[in-house]
Amino acid sequence: MKLSALFPALLYAAISLGANPVAAQTISPELRIELMEMRVGEMRKLKVLKQAQDPVTVSFTDPAGGEHFLSDSNGKIRVVNFWATWCAPCREEMPALSELQTLLGGDDFEVMAIATGRNRLEGIERFNDEAGVDNLPILLDPRGTMGGQFGALGLPLTVILNREGQEIARLTGGADWVSESALEIIRAIIALES
Repeated sequence: MKLSALFPALLYAAISLGANPVAAQTISPELRIELMEMRVGEMRKLKVLKQAQDPVTVSFTDPAGGEHFLSDSNGKIRVVNFWATWCAPCREEMPALSELQTLLGGDDFEVMAIATGRNRLEGIERFNDEAGVDNLPILLDPRGTMGGQFGALGLPLTVILNREGQEIARLTGGADWVSESALEIIRAIIALES
């Protein structure tokens, strides 16, 4: 095999490995076990990490072009959802994420929905209107760089970040984020990470 054919795969592997290195902080076994036991229904897909992952270092933007970083967590637990206007499971999931923000959003918690890849602002606004989402800010990852660093090979992808902006859990695919199981998990993380 020629090196030129192998280069893209090696580059992707290097970026993936360097993008989200394992942090020194270990997730307590008690928290991990508790969260694993709470997973019911669609939440069984939630992968609870053994060690927190450092925040990715790339930025995302708002519609005005303002640059933001996940490491700017302001001490909040965050549910970060990567989605796109063309994604059918995203359309089903977004109202639940909006309701999760309504139920638990505040000083300790927030939902961040980041449109990754090519999504026109008008399309995002129409998507939100049709889905009844009016409480989540429009956040953008126009080149899919941040989604790529999180390994978002398919959408939606949702990651849960601790108060330091480190990933502690992830769920690939859609889920009902206001199910009894999801709410129990999020409330436990907020309480135990206080």
